[in-house]
Order: sequence, then C-alpha cells, then structure tokens
Amino acid sequence: MFQNRFLQDWALPALVGLVMAVLLLITFPQLRGGAPVPQKETWQGPVSYAHAVNVAGPAVVNIYTRMALPQRQHPLFNDPLFRRLFDNMNVPQRERMQSNLGSGVIVSDNGYILTNHHVVDQADAIVILLADGREAQARMVGSDADFDLAVLKIELDGLTSISVGEPESAQVGDVVLAIGNPFGVGQTVTQGIISAKGRHLENSGTGSHLQNFLQTDAAVNPGNSGGALVDSRGRLLGINTSILNQSGYSGGISFAIPANIAFKVMQDIIAYGRVVPGWLGIEASAINPQMAREFNLASTGGVMITAIYNESPAHNAGLKPGDVITHIDGLPIGDGKQGEATMATLRPGDTISITFTRDGTSHTVEATVSVKPDTATTTE
Repeated sequence: MFQNRFLQDWALPALVGLVMAVLLLITFPQLRGGAPVPQKETWQGPVSYAHAVNVAGPAVVNIYTRMALPQRQHPLFNDPLFRRLFDNMNVPQRERMQSNLGSGVIVSDNGYILTNHHVVDQADAIVILLADGREAQARMVGSDADFDLAVLKIELDGLTSISVGEPESAQVGDVVLAIGNPFGVGQTVTQGIISAKGRHLENSGTGSHLQNFLQTDAAVNPGNSGGALVDSRGRLLGINTSILNQSGYSGGISFAIPANIAFKVMQDIIAYGRVVPGWLGIEASAINPQMAREFNLASTGGVMITAIYNESPAHNAGLKPGDVITHIDGLPIGDGKQGEATMATLRPGDTISITFTRDGTSHTVEATVSVKPDTATTTE
C-alpha cells in the first residue's frame, strides 16, 4: 500500500515531468544553452520612400524657358511673289514667344543648378521655380551639347542642395526614384529600379561623348529632362536625360547621365567655360572574335591600340601600337565604351593605371592624363 501511494504521489509525476522536459529540449534546442542556433535571415525593404523624397525633393526645381521666334505680320509673306516686296519695304517683324519646360537639380548651396543642354538651348529667359514656391531668374553659366548638360546659376538664400551618391557602385536591381516636372504638372516622383548600367546609345540625340548611361524603368516623361535620379536614400545618382520611346513618352526604358560625369562637366564649365576632356593620345579599335583568334587573345574584352601620338601620356607610359588595353584604374573597359566613360570623368593632371597585354603577357603602367594639343602626330 505504501509502495502504491509512493508511485502515485511521487514517481509518476516525476516521470511525467522528465518526459515533458525532454520534449521541450527537443522542441526548443536554444534552451540547452551554448551557441544560439542561427535563424534564417530575412530582409524586408522599406514600405515607403518618403524620407528619400523629403531629402531630395527640395533640391529639384522646375525650369521654364522662353524663346522669341520672329514672325512676319502679313500673312502673304509666305507667297514668294510678295516676299521680295515685303523685304524691300522693310515690313517689321513681330516676335512670338515659345515656352518650354524641364527640370533641374540644385547641386550647391550657392545656387549652381545642373540640367540638360536641350532644356535651355537658345533660351532668351530662364525662370526657376523652387519646391518651396520661390521663383528666380537664372543665368546661363555654360553648356555642352555633346554631354547634353548645362550649368545655371541663381542668386537666392536658403537653398537646399542635393547629396551625391555613388553611381559607379550602384547595382542593377537597386531601387531608384525619378523626380522632375513631367508635362508641367509640378514636381512628381516616380519609382523603379536600375535596369542596366553602362548603356551606349547610337544616334540618341543626347550627346556624342557620353557612353555610360544608367538605364531605369522609372517613368520619365517630357518635362522630366534635367531632373534627378536618386537612390532609396535620396542621393543623386544621375541627371535624367533621354527616353528611348520615339513617341516622347516613357515606355519603361529611360536613361540618366551618371552624377560623377555630370559633376566633372559642371566643374569644367565653371572653371574653364568649356569641357576639358582627358586625353591619353591613342587611337584604338574594339576587338572582334576574328581579331581575338588572329592575335591569340583570351577574349574580346579590351581595345587594341592602332596608333599612338608622339609625346602623349600613352607614349610616355611606354604603350605601343598592337597593345591591348583591358583595364583602366582596375576597371574592365569591355569594348571600349566603358573606357571612354572613365576618361570622361578624368581631368588633365589626373594619374591613372592602365593594364594591357603584349605578346600574351599582362602589364600595368601609370599615365598622367593631359589636354590634347592643337597639333599632334602619331608615332610610326
């Protein structure tokens, strides 16, 4: 009887408790102590980009331009018989005002603004409308059609300039925001991703030098030109400039000039009144599969030097025709487009490293970029 009571009061509950403890340790191994069991990592992006917009939005401006177009008063002027008569009579002309709109980005607290060349080209008056409602007349500092960039200046206090990101470090798939003034409706934000980097557009009408567009699917429409492409933290990645769709409306493929190139162009325009491109002093051609086979090259990546200018940076660095340049400053140049984009960010006096192959052996040398002289001859 005593034994039955002992089993009932003590042994059975202890056994039940022991079994439950074992089950708990199996179910929750972290209760055993020691190193915590790693959990599956989860990532969740922001549900709102309001902070990025609040940071970048005040630095994006609307640009309104006016251009005076001559117009004859008399409707018969288009008739060839009357045109000579009107010319001899010195019939006065009247002006018709044409208004254009676009966007721009305040890039310094003292009032410098970056926009596209085609936004302000031939404008007689440029009016800037700030996000806070203020207006100002802008002065044209200078522009460059090849890069499709222009620099404006306004004289206002309390300006908010944009923070600059790192477009060279941006990755395909990164979230971006396009901020501008589409169709003149006022500041508008669209969202997308970086669809591609290093795009080269033939006959795009957006300049001949730039070979390194950022491609995005963020909606960019007429009026967005010159506006900001920013990252998810509100930092400037590029200046929106081009729409691939020939209708002029966003079709999910738009392009922006990388901020590092845009700032180099701006600094040149402010300092010299024009863009001063870096010059190595070479002529080169892209490598096709046939050339790669003929010269026993491992790949088609790089460009082959076909000529070198005397006393040029490349000549002084020891490069020769037939050398294949594969990297500039450690970055692969591909078919040469990436190399051109890298050179676009350099200024005379900058020192770069050039990696090239000669007779199947890789070499790296340093060269100091210079300005192309007015007269230059190639080596033999």
